[in-house]
Amino acid sequence: MLEIVVKTENWERHVRVSEGELAGLVRRIGGDGDRFLVIQRIPDLPDVFAQVWHKAGGDYTLEYRDGAADRHFQATAGSPEVVIAAMTGWARQEAGWDSGVTWSLLDMGPTREVPPLDLGEDERAELEKRVREVLVGGYASRAELAELAEEYLVTEDRRPVSRRQAEALADRLWLERVGEQAEWQGETDPERLTRAFAALREAGITARENFTCCRNCGQSEIGDEGGPDARGFVYFHTQCTDSAAAGQGLMLLYGGFDGSSDTTAAVGHEVVAALEAVGLRTEWDRDPGQAVTVTPLDWRRRLVG
Repeated sequence: MLEIVVKTENWERHVRVSEGELAGLVRRIGGDGDRFLVIQRIPDLPDVFAQVWHKAGGDYTLEYRDGAADRHFQATAGSPEVVIAAMTGWARQEAGWDSGVTWSLLDMGPTREVPPLDLGEDERAELEKRVREVLVGGYASRAELAELAEEYLVTEDRRPVSRRQAEALADRLWLERVGEQAEWQGETDPERLTRAFAALREAGITARENFTCCRNCGQSEIGDEGGPDARGFVYFHTQCTDSAAAGQGLMLLYGGFDGSSDTTAAVGHEVVAALEAVGLRTEWDRDPGQAVTVTPLDWRRRLVG
């Protein structure tokens, strides 16, 4: 699999695609509402991407950016095969990946300076603390973190953080976290959790990570997530994620879609077994009215973007 995220004009998002899947997406573009795609590395890095635009019957316009505005290049290709070779090489970070076409530097105009935040020390610390909490949770994208930073201190008559300031703050903290996770070795506990949830889905249990904002919303919406053969569910919401990221363990909510205590208890046992199978420890008293808690838990979730 390629360590990239592919985003298309029609709002599809494909994570860690194969070379064949990337090739299929490139060959597909050209029709109305589906004329371009963008690929980003995992983890996403600010202003590092490759993209292609194509209208059926015409050439392909390729671009890539390598950080700064003076590292943004464009090329034209006459066939999807040339595009596929370039984008696959970029994704694999192969030496000479860009040699198959002729690139020219795009003039992106002057770089605009981002003014410093006009915040007191307490507000600045509060803002950065909240952005870091969500960042450590590991599910937010750079764009979502920027939106959080922009809106967090807003009041009825005050908007102290501009969009560009918010993006700069989010990117700075994001890159700090990318540096931290570069030191991590082996499978992390959140990755074990994802494996357990995948196994539960295979067994007919609807399993969702970081699902909705709270328990009330989760309980009301989880029924729409399951397939026709789903027997039950398990999920944790964003407040649970915050607790896990703070080192307080992870609370899992579960149940049976038939509403019976027996089914709920059976689902609880399946959840515990799946977690233990991947090496995670749980606390649960077998009471279907009580949540399953994963603890101890070392919450190091790798960023995607």
